[in-house]
Amino acid sequence: MMLRRPLLAAAIAFAARPIQAQTRSRVVATFSILGDLVREIAGDRVDLAVLVGPDIDAHAYQPRPTDVRVLAAAQVLVSNGLGFEGWIDRLAEAAPFKGRRVVASAGVASLTTGGGQRHGHGHGPDPHCWQDVGRVRKYVATIADGLAASDPGNAAFYRERARLYGGRLEALDKWVRDSIAAVPADRRKVITGHDSFRYFSAAYGVQFLAPRGVKTDSEPTARDVAALIRLVREQKVKALFVENMTNPALVEQIARESGGVVGERLYTDALSAQGGPAATYEAMMRHNVTALVGGMAKN
Repeated sequence: MMLRRPLLAAAIAFAARPIQAQTRSRVVATFSILGDLVREIAGDRVDLAVLVGPDIDAHAYQPRPTDVRVLAAAQVLVSNGLGFEGWIDRLAEAAPFKGRRVVASAGVASLTTGGGQRHGHGHGPDPHCWQDVGRVRKYVATIADGLAASDPGNAAFYRERARLYGGRLEALDKWVRDSIAAVPADRRKVITGHDSFRYFSAAYGVQFLAPRGVKTDSEPTARDVAALIRLVREQKVKALFVENMTNPALVEQIARESGGVVGERLYTDALSAQGGPAATYEAMMRHNVTALVGGMAKN
């Protein structure tokens, strides 16, 4: 996918700035959600570049020559890990990147995809940990530790910002739980475009059904879709949702053939652009939960 012009310009400026004039650490985050976490922790103490911007699918991203130059000039690389950015090791080698690598999911208990042959890929770790706010609090601690190790002069600043942000995330987690608890347990069922809500399901008690696997480029068979439509009819699921980087056609087909209703667009693997409903991680979670609760009320 094409980078938007402002993102491309920022990347070029980041790579072109002379090293001797640089006073802030250069940090690269692989995609928009991690970029927001880094901003919350680091504030203006780092020069941040985000490789995969808002509304862009990191699963299918193809790195560009500008990404090589940006990463070669960086002191810190923050990635999700768990196979989410399948292209990052090749990019780091091509740069070559010689700084500190911070894998945000390190130490976080991961779930398996359970995709099997139905979705065209085997079992493995599900990378979408950020759908559980509790796990994101661990992301924040890991990122803060990585920034502090790379930039000891600002270590206390990063850790205090991480502590304050962690408090906001704790409040967010409680709000999510309280919001979901308002929906009767037998109505907590949702259809989404691809299977990116496994952590949300485990943390907050919502059942998600999806025609695709954890990767947006996997395609279900006609038999899979027909079976899902039958299941939706049997369980009387009305809440159907499309994510911001997936083609809505499949979910819209399921809605037509099952009598479901397509709700507001969800933001799962990428934030919205500035001014949109999910421009930060906190805003994304609040938007998604509000939409999900509204949809499940129709079940």
